[in-house]
Amino acid sequence: MNEPSDPNEPAGLDLPVEGGTLRVLRFGRGPRTALAAHGITGSGMSFRAMARRLPDEWSLFAPDLRGRGGSAATPGPYGLDRHARDLCRLARDLGGGRPVALTGHSMGAYVALLAAVRGPGLFDRLLLVDGGLPLPVPPGADPDAVLDATLGPALARLGRTYATDTDYVDFFRAHPALGPHWNADIEAYVRYDVTGPRGARRSKVREDAVRHDGRDLLTSDALFASRLTELRVPALLLHAPLGLLGQEPPMLPPSVVERLTGGPDGLPAELIEGSNHYTILLGTAAETVAERFVTLGG
Repeated sequence: MNEPSDPNEPAGLDLPVEGGTLRVLRFGRGPRTALAAHGITGSGMSFRAMARRLPDEWSLFAPDLRGRGGSAATPGPYGLDRHARDLCRLARDLGGGRPVALTGHSMGAYVALLAAVRGPGLFDRLLLVDGGLPLPVPPGADPDAVLDATLGPALARLGRTYATDTDYVDFFRAHPALGPHWNADIEAYVRYDVTGPRGARRSKVREDAVRHDGRDLLTSDALFASRLTELRVPALLLHAPLGLLGQEPPMLPPSVVERLTGGPDGLPAELIEGSNHYTILLGTAAETVAERFVTLGG
């Protein structure tokens, strides 16, 4: 384990999963265990802001999923069910026989939902952060075209190289959902993602992993709707009013949120005012996310 000199930075671990290892970032040193899954082009560093706001008794373990970050070389096949199996393996190994708390952001929320249903005895709560609800796709739509249209700059960067790390950071500073809210957590998240030789710096994220997982996500709406009804742990959805470009529409369509949340049988949900798809986790809203996560388990 690589111990950080800065208390705000995580320790890095390489933990076994089927066919290889995952790089897992550990935030905190407390005895209570949390597990967190990031978004489709993200990394475990997505949870830096949230983890810093957890009470001292918590340790948050945030893996880089296959094809991302320090797990970029971990072989596929990819797919949300594969990532969910990885989360269950980590929960068994990290929990020491006790259930762990589980959260996921964006695509990671879908992965966490599948893991919570697959291994209900492994987890004691599930916090979904701007993800986890079925995403309606027009009949006959090409999933790759939908990915290109919705992910925009997040996907475009994967095929580019950058002369310096500063150029890579500047690319993110120009992102309409991030630039106006720039802070140390966003910068740490961006700098963690860059790799490659001098003069040809690039993202650690594998585009083939993103496209594989994205197709899976966009063609599994019935599966996610079913899994929501099968949850047996306390669960909560936190969702943002603004989307991936920092403006309306939000990532989760309001009609879907209204249909699947609230009421005696619906998933409890809370709108986090003033946040977008990224700042709900990387901005000041991270304090609310941490609070809801801690109190969700009772």
